[in-house]
Amino acid sequence: MGTTVFERRRPDDAVVDHALSGARRSVFWLEDVERPQHPPVRGTVRTDLVVVGGGYAGLWTAVRAKERDPDRRVLLLEAARIGWAASGRNGGFCAASLTHGRENGRRRWPGEIDRLDELGMRNLGEIEETVARYDMDVDWERTGEMHVATEPHQVEWMREEGHFLDQEAVRAEVHSPTYLAGSWDPAACAMVHPGKLAVELARVAAELGVEIHEGSRVTGISGRGTQTLAIDGGGRVVADHVALATNVFPSLLRRNRLMTVPVYDHVLMTEPLTAAQLSAIGWRNRQGIADSANQFHYYRLTADGRILFGGYDAIYHFGGRVRAAYEDRPESFRRLAAHFFTTFPQLEGLQFSHRWAGAIDTCSRFCAFFGLARGGRVAYAAGFTGLGVSATRFAADVMLDRLSGLETERTEFEMVHTRPIPFPPEPAAAIGINLVRASMDRADHNEGRRNLFLKTLDAVGMGFDS
Repeated sequence: MGTTVFERRRPDDAVVDHALSGARRSVFWLEDVERPQHPPVRGTVRTDLVVVGGGYAGLWTAVRAKERDPDRRVLLLEAARIGWAASGRNGGFCAASLTHGRENGRRRWPGEIDRLDELGMRNLGEIEETVARYDMDVDWERTGEMHVATEPHQVEWMREEGHFLDQEAVRAEVHSPTYLAGSWDPAACAMVHPGKLAVELARVAAELGVEIHEGSRVTGISGRGTQTLAIDGGGRVVADHVALATNVFPSLLRRNRLMTVPVYDHVLMTEPLTAAQLSAIGWRNRQGIADSANQFHYYRLTADGRILFGGYDAIYHFGGRVRAAYEDRPESFRRLAAHFFTTFPQLEGLQFSHRWAGAIDTCSRFCAFFGLARGGRVAYAAGFTGLGVSATRFAADVMLDRLSGLETERTEFEMVHTRPIPFPPEPAAAIGINLVRASMDRADHNEGRRNLFLKTLDAVGMGFDS
């Protein structure tokens, strides 16, 4: 196999050691925001709609439900704290795409992709309007996302994306010796503070009348008509309708247990850069950045001048469980740190202040799937596969449309009516997922050429791509 730029220009181990020496295992976004506490459920509560999950999907569902019908009683149940999981750990890329990129959507729904892209842009605009209307303090910046080529074979991919930047132009935007070309659409993505977005959505929901309960883990759901949710600790919620937004955690519906797997993503956050360090890298337009390999990095600036740098290693652990012990993987953090200084060698000496990881709710088609259960009383959305910051709002409207029995443009899409291919049970899941990861790594070292295994997965609709 060949090498990538991250191997050809690897920094000295001493640079990596110094950079990681003060990094503590903590999520910067959740430290950087004050999080009000909400009481757990006590006794039996009767409601019109109960939303399970206090991440973006659940919070948007609660907000949109009250915006549609202010008189509807809405409860939101969260097992731990609002926004503590994927919604508080992501990179803050609020991208317009509902299909994890146009190519993924075009391959799966060629007759719908143009309209799905239009609705994705409209959805992003509506998020921006919501942020302004409720005066939400979320560090919103509509700067777009720049994709960069770091290997010669990726340059043509940039041309195909449109908004092409040659080597001189892309390095004029951000000074990295690894960049060979780029593509930048300033309108199609916003940068946001993930922790603040979760807290502010909860604030808006509460002001609209949503009753929020933390520390209220749902252990079961039953009923043919009205649904009864059992809460850990003895509480109960009786509801006419239920919206499930549990994403990476085991579904309360048996039919969805094999539809997603938890894949762990890793992130580093630097200390604030000095004015001289910022000048050394340019980045005046503050766009988000992602490189273009199968195993890719994503990075962005924060409001206080730090750099978040994440991605590349996507780790699945046998059994498909979500465990805190999986969040500390030193080899992944060392690899990220090395790749950071390959990207920005002029920042040698900079240190990382935080390191963390989180589980992504990955499904085999890379974007959310939707459904109804229990005679139309229960709706669900899951499988956002790392691109849910904006898509969760669209998903909230899909769930509410379907719970209300409404026929809308959203509910008519094939994307909304079809389901991904499920993952196999263990041990086949671990074998297959790790074989995919090894094959993707081989492709990255072989000018992007996909082997027979990846081509077969592409053909049956389970193709993994970035």
